[in-house]
Amino acid sequence: MLWPYLEVKVKERPVKSCPAVGCCGLDCGLCPRYYTAGPSRCPGCCGPDFYNKHPSCSYITCCVVKKGLESCGQCKEFPCLKFKPWLKDAEKHDSFLTHQKILKNLAFIKKRGLKEFVEQQSERIGLLNAMLKGFDDGRSKSYYCVAAAVMETGELKEAISEAGKGLAGTGPKEKAAAFRCAIDKIAAKKKYILRLRK
Repeated sequence: MLWPYLEVKVKERPVKSCPAVGCCGLDCGLCPRYYTAGPSRCPGCCGPDFYNKHPSCSYITCCVVKKGLESCGQCKEFPCLKFKPWLKDAEKHDSFLTHQKILKNLAFIKKRGLKEFVEQQSERIGLLNAMLKGFDDGRSKSYYCVAAAVMETGELKEAISEAGKGLAGTGPKEKAAAFRCAIDKIAAKKKYILRLRK
């Protein structure tokens, strides 16, 4: 059965209704490329103009094209063999930091549904926008995107609140430094990986 909001583009290339949610579990709406202005902006997973900017992938072929789903978490076969590498402690073997959450995201979708995950994702996107508006020094977008994807929403709110104290009249560099310090404190305590492993 096709996902009810699935639309079909010219040449039978499906366009997802929720491109901010990667079918493989990635938080596409929390990626720096999703926020890039201009022609290099990524439209998200199977979003409008996706096929003109990205090659497809085996997850999209299986989940979206063949099964008409928005997310692998909606599939009866999840977790299938495609996820075998991630079942073996992926964060130790992959430097793509947002992969830390793919299985957790997909398990959430499987248990509670895509609609609830999209609501949670929208809250994270709102927090990321607040982070970029209040604490961006022009060099921190990627780090904030990773933090928004990996950390819990309550922890992000705590970091925003903590960093916002006593910063009136300070410049972007000072604000960004205070916010990064607040994020780093929480990340160290919770053992989150927010920076690339060398």
